[in-house]
Amino acid sequence: MGKCVIFSAPSGAGKTTIVRYLLSRSELQLDFSVSATSRRPREGEKDGVDYYFLTREQFQEKIRNGEFIEWEEVYEGTFYGTLKKEIERIWARGCHVVFDVDVKGGLNLKKKFGSQALLIFVMPPSIEELERRLRLRSTDDEKVIKERVKKAEEELKYAPQFDVRLVNDSLEKTLKEAYAIVAQFIAR
Repeated sequence: MGKCVIFSAPSGAGKTTIVRYLLSRSELQLDFSVSATSRRPREGEKDGVDYYFLTREQFQEKIRNGEFIEWEEVYEGTFYGTLKKEIERIWARGCHVVFDVDVKGGLNLKKKFGSQALLIFVMPPSIEELERRLRLRSTDDEKVIKERVKKAEEELKYAPQFDVRLVNDSLEKTLKEAYAIVAQFIAR
């Protein structure tokens, strides 16, 4: 079995950018665990690449069948989760698993994998900067942005429970720090 590197953050903090960078570094032997969700795809997202896009009914059936390692109703009526088959697929290839999950999902995964997992919380420099980033993405309407900011304020309270807290104030610096942290974890 390989190791697990778990990235969690409020929406807009930059975790997906960091994860994509680390995945591009082949020497780390990382592979991405594609999460399942019941939300609709955003423009440009592909099923099986960005997420496994399921209907709410399909998601709930997989819950009943015990197909998830962890799952969460992140927003009312919108589920996210990690399928067991994803981890098995990645470890069968001899790689380490990288997760890009919500805060509660990250904590749940850490409980399951223990010292085999590194739990990293990516923090925005401030709530104001987070809101600015969400607006720049232009993927959500005003109501969704307000929900995400409110949720971020709650998620930040969980940061002390993580193994590492990484403040994404300068992307170049944050990418270097993330690389060093992950490389060191994998090497031990």
